[in-house]
Parts: sequence; C-alpha cells; structure tokens
Amino acid sequence: MYAIFENGGKQYKACVGDLVKVEKLGAEVGSKVEFGVIMTADEKGIQLGAEVENVKVQAEVVSHGKDKKIIVFKYKAKKNERKKQGHRQPYTQIKVTGIGAEEKKPAAKKTAAKKPATKKAAEKQEVAAEVAE
Repeated sequence: MYAIFENGGKQYKACVGDLVKVEKLGAEVGSKVEFGVIMTADEKGIQLGAEVENVKVQAEVVSHGKDKKIIVFKYKAKKNERKKQGHRQPYTQIKVTGIGAEEKKPAAKKTAAKKPATKKAAEKQEVAAEVAE
C-alpha cells in the first residue's frame, strides 16, 4: 500500500517504512507528525477524493538539514550584467510509520437554547443575555 500526500505545495509518494525529505517543518526531532492524504492505492484499487477524507500519513521526524547547493546564474547578453547566487534548500527528513484513517472521537452533544413560550419571556431572556455580556 502507498499514499500520495501533500506538504509545502509539493506531493510525495510514501509507503510504510520509507524515509522522505519534505519541506522544512517546525517539529522537533523524534516528534510525530501527520499529513492529509490525496490518494491511496492497495490491493483493493485506488481511492481518492471523499474516500480518503479521513486517511492520514503518520510519520516521525528523523532529522533536519540542507540539500546540495545549487547555483543560480543570471546573465544578460551585451549588457555586462551577471549575477551569481547559491542556494541550499532546508528540509526535514521523516520516516513513515503508518498510513490509515484517523480514529473518530465521539462527538460532544450540543445543547440547544430553550425557546421561551411567550413573547415577554423572550424579551426577559434577551435582556439577561445583554446584562451577562
């Protein structure tokens, strides 16, 4: 089974146990992180859209670092314009520990405000609400 997840405007393919370099995260080494899934594929077939709405990729942060240096060279012919820059993209290396649906927590019951039986009772309730604020 594998999943496609998104982070930092990029999409990554991940299987359980893979080491993946993603855009730098603010998480500490050893902490757990979760990513929303765009698509999953397994023996049953491919699921996407509403089918993978609750599916998450669980991972553990292994390390932080910087990629190899790339050279950015801008040049305009016959204008004597040259600009040379280097760049090292920061990244976070993660290890995928699991792919699956997140556990649903029981929803808390909402208590609806009681409607007053008469118009006078409604006015009293509004005044009491204003006083409380």
